Amino acid sequence: MSELDSIISAYPPQLVNSPSCAYHACMAKVSLIAKLQTNPEQADEVEAALASTCAAATEEAGLEIYSAHKDSAEEGVYWFFELYEDDAALGVHGKGDGMKAAMAALGALLTAPPTINIASPVAAKGLTL
Repeated sequence: MSELDSIISAYPPQLVNSPSCAYHACMAKVSLIAKLQTNPEQADEVEAALASTCAAATEEAGLEIYSAHKDSAEEGVYWFFELYEDDAALGVHGKGDGMKAAMAALGALLTAPPTINIASPVAAKGLTL
């Protein structure tokens, strides 16, 4: 199993679209950007599920930023931005009981597998890289 496969395996199957994932070797910090597609008529439920995943993220050491964003142009589309202190922190993402439950609830509301991109931050304002 590749390193990416082991990281992504923490996500429930409905939250994974491995062919669309892009992984680049990471030096220190690791960022993850995910696009989530949902039914616009379920916005309240989706946003409650997003809030639950953010609350559950407090159980994950090494997770520095975990933020959900509503797309301003495309209804039903949400974006996650995540920043981890290193590959090891990303590797344990989603393995705690609270996050497993929150991710399963969110996954049930998706209308398509998410697009997940993993990258290495190279420049930022407001973040120590």
